[in-house]
Amino acid sequence: MRVLLTGSEGFVSKNVYKKLKTIDDVSSITCIEKDYMNHIGWETTLSKAVEQTDVILHIGAISDTMLKDPNEMLKYNYVFSKELFDLAFIYEKTVVYSSSAANTGDKGLPSNIYGWSKYIAEEYGIAALDDFYALRYFNVYGPGEEHKGKMASVAHQAHSVGRFTLFPKKPLRDFVYIDDVVDATLYPLFNDIPCGVYEVGSGEARSFEDVLELMEIPYEYKDEYEIPKGYQFYTKSDEKRFMDGWKPKYNLEKGIKKYKEYLNESM
Repeated sequence: MRVLLTGSEGFVSKNVYKKLKTIDDVSSITCIEKDYMNHIGWETTLSKAVEQTDVILHIGAISDTMLKDPNEMLKYNYVFSKELFDLAFIYEKTVVYSSSAANTGDKGLPSNIYGWSKYIAEEYGIAALDDFYALRYFNVYGPGEEHKGKMASVAHQAHSVGRFTLFPKKPLRDFVYIDDVVDATLYPLFNDIPCGVYEVGSGEARSFEDVLELMEIPYEYKDEYEIPKGYQFYTKSDEKRFMDGWKPKYNLEKGIKKYKEYLNESM
């Protein structure tokens, strides 16, 4: 199996790449990075890459949900995705697309430009391709997110500074461990499941306080706290929308325990 992987330097992609390297059935991995569209003739190069692969794992994206430049977000998250999906249609390739829980926001529709960019790319893929899997990742955490800065998980940010400040209105998040996300991303490649839109989460909505207490990190509340526009206060995956036969192996307690071991070893 020849695999085309986008965003191999990103959090999820990097972990997927490591897993792919251990699978005997994977004969080659072609990686495409974020700055791909900045090169002259990128469309031709991309066309050749798609033609010479069997499966496309489209994971690369700008994931900063608070990015204020909609043009940059749409360029990478939609325009590139559309070009990739068009080529997948021409060459009849399977596509696994990393969509997002941000697609549905708090009220059933995206609440920020990131969510909209992922939503319209997902909708285009569904309409354009017969062999298309959209996996809506929820709040992913775990090893490999160090470079994400302010977009890293609460667990990582709190561990980095040794404490954390929360605003009074308590968000609830579906925190899903990276190992479960990697397994879910590769699941359609080795299992006979219908194409469609699936959710990848833990199935639980937990508070930031839960995470911090499990991390054994002190926290405090800040009364005057400017909440960013479009901030999503609630995410929870629906187990009925998991892929048939797939389920997460880690609840928050197990995931944080494993993550703490990794973080402590990395110090």
